[in-house]
Order: sequence, then C-alpha cells, then structure tokens
Amino acid sequence: MRHSPAYLVVARYAALVVATVLFLLPFYLMLRNALSTDREITGVNWTIFPSSLQWGNVAEVFEDSSANFARALLNSAFIAVAQTVGTVLLSSMAGYALARIPFRYATPIFYAVLLTLMVPPAVTFVPSFIIVSRLGWVNSYQGIIVPVLFSGFTAFLFRQYFLNFPRELEEAGRIDGLGYLGVFWRIVVPNSLGFFAAISVITVISAWNQFLWPLVVGQNSSMWTVQVSLSTLMTAQTINLHQVFMAALISIVPLVLVFVFLQRYLVQGVAETGIKG
Repeated sequence: MRHSPAYLVVARYAALVVATVLFLLPFYLMLRNALSTDREITGVNWTIFPSSLQWGNVAEVFEDSSANFARALLNSAFIAVAQTVGTVLLSSMAGYALARIPFRYATPIFYAVLLTLMVPPAVTFVPSFIIVSRLGWVNSYQGIIVPVLFSGFTAFLFRQYFLNFPRELEEAGRIDGLGYLGVFWRIVVPNSLGFFAAISVITVISAWNQFLWPLVVGQNSSMWTVQVSLSTLMTAQTINLHQVFMAALISIVPLVLVFVFLQRYLVQGVAETGIKG
C-alpha cells in the first residue's frame, strides 16, 4: 500500500487544525465573554480568560424579569418539539404519497410543492398573520406552530428518499394484506428511522432559531421564545454585554447537544435523499 508523502500528511493536519480553530473560535469568544464583566469585554487590554469567572452571570440572566428567559426556554423547547413532530409527520406522508401512490394529479401537485419553495416568505407573512388573527390564535402556541407545520422542502426530501426505498419490502407488506397506510407505518417508517432522525435534527434547529414569526404572533412576554427573549436584552438605551453572551451561550446548549448526538444522521440523511452535488 502506497503511503502519502510526509509533506501532504503535514499539510492535511495543518488544514484540519486551522479549520478546527476557526470553527471553535466563536464558541470560545461566547464562553469567554459570558463569564466576564462588561469592562473586560470592551477593555483595551484583551486577556484570553477573565481575571475571575463571573458565574453569577448565569443567575442574572434568569433573574431578569424583563427577559423572562426561563419561560422562553420552555416555550422554544415545546414549539421546537411540536413543530418537528408535525412537520415530519405531514411531510413524510406527503412525500410517500408523491413517490409511491399513483394518482392522476401526482405530478402537478409535486410541481406545486416545488413552487412553494420559490415564494419569498415575506409574500405570505402578512396573509398568514391575518388568518391567525381572525382565528384568535395571536399569543398562542397554535398560532406560532400551525402556519409553519408543512414544509415543501422537507416533503421534497422525503419524496426523494422514498423513491429509492426498496419496493420488495413494500410488496411483501401488500401480500400480507396491508394498504398504503399500513405499509407506510409498519414497514417504511421502521426501516427509515435514520432518515427521519436526520430530518428531525434539521427541523429542530430551524424551529429553535425562528425569530420574526414568533415575535409577531407571540406578543405577550409569556409566549416569547429564546430568540425573542435575547432581542430584549439589547435596546437602544442599554446593552448588558455579559448578559447577552451568557443568554446566547445557554440558548445554544440544546442545539449543540442535539447536533453532537445525532450528527451522523445528518450525513446519512443527505446521502440517502438521492441528491448529488
């Protein structure tokens, strides 16, 4: 077996080190500033770590009644989970129907789903809010969750995946007397958990990072999400930098944990959609 020249090995490891440093730099800055005072954050004499770690900043974030951060974390967690479950359920069923169930208007419906990806969100924002307002869903979980449940892009990804799903498994289910719905729930879903997990990770991250729609619909502080709560820490009059960094650090911890434990499903999911770059 032929080995790579030593200089290529060194170059590869050097490139990995540089990439790792660039990737971790924002996390270091966030952690360092979250445990510092405002004077140390903005001071001329920069230090790698603050002279004393300000662990009291954690309590300060949660004790700030104007931000209502603890409630915001709970709201974001509930909305992210509910939106992920609903989106994966609806989009997977739509994707399976478009990929496997023969009906007259399957192709036009598929193109219509693709067309929704080309419509800027700003175009549908006001009509969506009017509908939510008429239904009396302002300041409610359903007002934040329901209008964004269906994702054309997620349905497209599921369709691409189901097109490559082994037909033999489905035919075995039909021989046992299962219909399309039975085959989907008893055969397709149990054998596609890796792909479902990958789509769930992407959806959770997207739902957690939503800002504008929860800001407009969740007008009461009891309905604020993490992103909305973070925005209240920065006003035209005052900005508590250490508090902003600490709140941002706390808010990304759930996403980092999700990504660390489920990152392999992201790679698997992209590979199994049949989309080639």
